[in-house]
Formats: sequence, structure tokens, C-alpha cells
Amino acid sequence: MSVNIQLEWTPNPSTLKYVVDRRLVSSGAVSITSTQAAEEKSPLAAKLMGIQGVTAVMVGSNFVTVTKGDAGEWDELNDAVMGTLDEHLGAGLPAVNEEAIAAARTAAGTAGGSVETRIQEILDAEIRPAVAQDGGDITLDRFEEGIVYLHMKGSCAGCPSSTATLKMGIETRLRELVPEVTEVVSV
Repeated sequence: MSVNIQLEWTPNPSTLKYVVDRRLVSSGAVSITSTQAAEEKSPLAAKLMGIQGVTAVMVGSNFVTVTKGDAGEWDELNDAVMGTLDEHLGAGLPAVNEEAIAAARTAAGTAGGSVETRIQEILDAEIRPAVAQDGGDITLDRFEEGIVYLHMKGSCAGCPSSTATLKMGIETRLRELVPEVTEVVSV
């Protein structure tokens, strides 16, 4: 089965976003920064992490964001990534291990109070869809003493403009809607 793959540049020069014509995860995104995590969570990411120069992979609803390290050159990496995506997805193989992802979501969903719930709802409804357009994801780590701790993933991790997005965009919006929020920081 042929796979339609569209390459998109992201604001982060170390990442590229590959949009595909099929659903890869049921909800959210899976960010992978180690070979061990890839083997546990995503057969597709395990293959991509095996490409020399690839340092991180994020699998979203219908896209894969690939991050390269200093050793990687996009001219060579892009061909290998496109080939791997086409081969894996074209064979109808799963992108992620949904059981491992469901277990992680359950564990993450057990913490937090009403303020965290409101923050999570705003992230899910407004912020995560916006950053997904650039190949990234932002997830809530915790809320403590007025400070929201967020994980920047995919193209957001290490992006030159992520600090501006975090402070001028996300922090401003959360402070508007949740008065208990005084600051937003990346972990």
C-alpha cells in the first residue's frame, strides 16, 4: 500500500515534519529520545532512531517529527527517513505500541487537582493543536505553587523560538484563563 508523505519545514532547523495520509496515534503524541524508549513504545520510531544522525522522533496524529543531531545532514537523512516511513507504513505496520502509550496516559492522568485539570483542558483545546502544526507537542508535567511545568517535544524541543512561544504565548494565555498561574517553565 502506497503512502503519501509530505515534508514540512519547522521553526526548529534541527527538525523536519513528515505528514502522512493515515492516522498514526489515537490521540496526543508520542515523543521518543532514546533507542530503549523507541523499542518499548514505537516500532516505527525504533527504525527511525536506527538511522545515523537521528536523535529524537515524535509520532503525532498524522505526522512524524524527526530531530537530527550534529552528526546528521538533512540531504542524507531525509532520503533514509522517507524510505523508512514508506516501507513501514506501506506494509501496514503499527506506528506505536498503543498499550504502552495507554499505560503512560493513565499514569499521567492520575495526578493533579482542579487547576491542573483546567490547564490540561486549555493545552488540549488550544495550545497543543497549534504547536502540532509546526511538528511539536507540549505536555503538562505538573503545577506547583503557581508555576506550570511543561515538556516541550518534537520540533518544540530545542527550537530557537520556543522560549518566546512559552513566555509570550502559552504563559500569557494560561494566566488569562487560570488566575492561579504565575509562571510557565519548560522542564
